[in-house]
Amino acid sequence: MPDDRIGIGALIARLEGDFPDITISKVRFLESEGLVTPARTASGYRKYSADDVDRLRYVLTAQRDRFWPLKVIRERLDALDRGLDVADDGAVVAPTHDQPTGGRLGPRDRGRPLRLTAIELQHAADIDTGTFRELIAYGLLPKSRDHFDAADLEVARACGALVDAGIDVRHLRPFKSAAERELGLSEHVLGQQALRGRGADAAGLDDESVQRQVVEDCLELHVALVRRGLEDGT
Repeated sequence: MPDDRIGIGALIARLEGDFPDITISKVRFLESEGLVTPARTASGYRKYSADDVDRLRYVLTAQRDRFWPLKVIRERLDALDRGLDVADDGAVVAPTHDQPTGGRLGPRDRGRPLRLTAIELQHAADIDTGTFRELIAYGLLPKSRDHFDAADLEVARACGALVDAGIDVRHLRPFKSAAERELGLSEHVLGQQALRGRGADAAGLDDESVQRQVVEDCLELHVALVRRGLEDGT
């Protein structure tokens, strides 16, 4: 696989059309401030990836057009690295369900996983601190985690909607128990197939696909039972 990284001279040539005052010393200064970290060859020469070029464009644009100090730029880059969005005014927000990650101003989206602090998760899920703590206490969100991922955000949003509807968090614990049982059933299916010599490979499927199908079938059964219950009650 060819190495598409470039040296600092080629980097300057690529950027100077949009940023005529760019110099090697300025790039090295931004590097010393931790805003870009190029790879190094065995002999110590800097090599810049496409991500590094995007990152430098972001920094230079923020300095030139928005007059952001380096501290603010560093914070916004950290947010982008954690999969959040950075709006034109600098506001940091978690992406919505139908909005891909990656800042509107910054480096191209390269599938960075979402990582939220506790406060960011609360804001993104629109839940208060009390609800957040209860979700952790009842096992709906993980304990002792510095950052929360996209799955945690999805859980927090769903729980928040139910809490807003008037349901106490303690009454949501059975949902986690049900999910664990469904995952246990999928693992049981895999074990039974292995014992019978009918593993996932024999059907042309991997274990993850089999587990996913079993869980989807469980969810379909759950929805069908709830729908029938609603119809019987009307």
